[in-house]
Amino acid sequence: MQAKGCKIAGVDDAGRGAVLGPLVIAGVCISNDKLGQLGEIGVRDSKLLSPHRRAKLYCQIIDIANDVSLIKLTPEQIDEYVLKGKKYEKLNYLEAVSMAKVIESLEAEVVYVDASDVDVERFKQDILKSLKRTVELVSVHHADRIHPIVSAASIIAKVNRDRDLSELADKYGSIGSGYPSDPRTIYFLEGWLREHGDLPPFARRSWKTVKKLLKRKMD
Repeated sequence: MQAKGCKIAGVDDAGRGAVLGPLVIAGVCISNDKLGQLGEIGVRDSKLLSPHRRAKLYCQIIDIANDVSLIKLTPEQIDEYVLKGKKYEKLNYLEAVSMAKVIESLEAEVVYVDASDVDVERFKQDILKSLKRTVELVSVHHADRIHPIVSAASIIAKVNRDRDLSELADKYGSIGSGYPSDPRTIYFLEGWLREHGDLPPFARRSWKTVKKLLKRKMD
């Protein structure tokens, strides 16, 4: 049983599968005696919430939390690991190392993370090896659906990524959600390639979707 006042943290990402924009990793730290407040305000997996609801919960989470930490991984950083990383040191490893940095800044005793790797134990060990202090680390799949503290982190990450996408849209026009499954995103990429002959600076060159578009252009 955790002592009253023990600090609990949750860490999650937003934009992992996107072809445009950053991958955002967020952590939220709360004293365990305040964890119940997350359920009271309706915190849940960010993907199950409307943008309006996420924005409202974002402010409430900031008010409740002891601390919040954020890292944004650029397309260039992601491409570097995906294209040049050794086996088991690609995107999953980059996320693990980045989550460790977030955890370091939160000073929580117990941390729940949404495991990006199919092997939850490997993901856990990659994080632990990157930490400079000892924490009780719980690595599970779909943690954002199971643990409200991770749901809170998913909301912080998602809102920040959405803000970045909105800024990109203001500058470059409609880019959609930034995911390859979004026809608006593909339409934007195709149009950009026709006009500029290359990808926009905020695209992930290592993604299969982008490689296919580039190959089609060259054919």
